Amino acid sequence: SFPTRRSSDLPPFLVRNDSKKGNRHMLYTEEDVYSYVEQEDVKFIRMTFCDVMGRLKNVSIMPDELDRAFAYGISIDASAIAGFGGEVHSDLVLRPDASTLCILPWRPEHGRVVRMFCSVYSADGRPFEMDTRAILANAVKEAEQEGLTFFFGPEMEFYLFRLDDTGAATKVPYDTAGYMDVAPEDKGENVRREACLTLEQMGIRPESSHHEEGPGQNEIDFRYAAPLTAADNAVTFRSVVST
Repeated sequence: SFPTRRSSDLPPFLVRNDSKKGNRHMLYTEEDVYSYVEQEDVKFIRMTFCDVMGRLKNVSIMPDELDRAFAYGISIDASAIAGFGGEVHSDLVLRPDASTLCILPWRPEHGRVVRMFCSVYSADGRPFEMDTRAILANAVKEAEQEGLTFFFGPEMEFYLFRLDDTGAATKVPYDTAGYMDVAPEDKGENVRREACLTLEQMGIRPESSHHEEGPGQNEIDFRYAAPLTAADNAVTFRSVVST
């Protein structure tokens, strides 16, 4: 299926090759989104954004709403979202970025779910000043105006803890392994494996993974990429590991 294939399998017009950084980026258009939704039994499109604390938020729309989403955006009540202005500035609009189309592999095969990151706008059409993705994009533009280009290579760390009899997390680490240890001391290798494979299905290619120094501590590293791509990947990673 097209968003889950490796970039080397995609038609040339969907791929931008940057051999200097060793990255190949999938580029989706609005037409690609329509085609994928129709061909792959997609029933829900998650319009995704972050609050000012970096927490992922979303509202799901049905395929029939895609025309409205691309043309005008999807209105939301943001009064209960941290840092978004409360009830005074609660009416906001989400406008999807088609290039960020991504399947959510852990959701059902039938009636599939995809995700697009969105830009946040005020009801009068102005870019919303607390849209963290837009803040980063503006910082990139300002740097480019000064002749500066920069890239990020996130090193994402997380801890694994044992569960109690009810399935709730405890404060007991999943293992007592150390830095770059292997099994049987390292009990997190299967979790890292599943996380990396899931990310690859989503078009995100981790560079390496290993056990970190602390008990239950794990790390997955990514190739360095443009700031917006790296930030999108980091947020997606958090969602995958939490899931």
